[in-house]
Amino acid sequence: MAIITSPVLNAIRTGFRKNFQDGQTRGEPMFSAVATVVPSSTKSNTYGWLGQWPGFREWIGERQMKSLKEHSYTITNRDFESTVEVDRNDIEDDNLGVYAPMMEEMGYAASVFPDELVFPLLGAGFTSTCYDGQYFFDTDHPVNAEVDGSGADTSFSNAIIDAGYTGDAWYLLDTSRSLKPLIFQDRKGMQFQAMDNPNDEQVFMNKKFRYGVDCRCDSGYGFWQMAIGVKKELTPATLWEAIKMFRSFKADGGRPLGLGKNKLTLVVPSSLHELATKINEREQIDDGGVTVSNELKGKFTVLNPDYLQA
Repeated sequence: MAIITSPVLNAIRTGFRKNFQDGQTRGEPMFSAVATVVPSSTKSNTYGWLGQWPGFREWIGERQMKSLKEHSYTITNRDFESTVEVDRNDIEDDNLGVYAPMMEEMGYAASVFPDELVFPLLGAGFTSTCYDGQYFFDTDHPVNAEVDGSGADTSFSNAIIDAGYTGDAWYLLDTSRSLKPLIFQDRKGMQFQAMDNPNDEQVFMNKKFRYGVDCRCDSGYGFWQMAIGVKKELTPATLWEAIKMFRSFKADGGRPLGLGKNKLTLVVPSSLHELATKINEREQIDDGGVTVSNELKGKFTVLNPDYLQA
């Protein structure tokens, strides 16, 4: 039987932390491909600048200040944790091998946790509002005709919906700009902690040492113009429809945003992963029963994230 001493507990803590870090290295999170990481230093961040697309005009007279609509989109950080209990008897009996995989799994879960927050936003985008008060994927996002916000609004759609479609939704994103379509707000990164004082109340009452991780963060929506939600069959024709939709988007004042020109990110559920890969990689594809050259080859980065469905 092992005697529980400070050196023994220090060695256990070091080993568990190493297990946790090994698990972290096995994770392959995808969130940074679709979300801008925004450091946070407060309880919440308000993104009042969303909706403002800087542009240029000829400088005649004084500078012309923009007076666009006020937007108030706030992301409030939340607390998250994961904890593993270790029975004192297992330490005394030198039976710690069973905990190493659990610590590694906790490290893996910590690594991919941002994916768990970010990707469900896409599925929820048809019923969740963004900075302009509309659903993130909507058919009537307002864009003002004048740079100073004094003109009439024109509606733009970033949703393609076929009422008869019964399959899974998929998403086309333009991630080529400084701000991506989604936001991951990072207040405090994952921190491994140990509650392993032999005099701790939990040890005294329940014979339990505790090892865990916690963080503070959350996620939200960026510019709707950079994402198109599709509830329609995944075909070359529908992809072209989405690309043309990107090309039509304008900022206030009617200035083209220049989206949809570069390599796009195609986010699909597992049910559409094989089809999306074929469209992106094959030289020739089937188009309505006819084999034709694939003009969309290499146009996309295909992502099939684990947490796409909320």
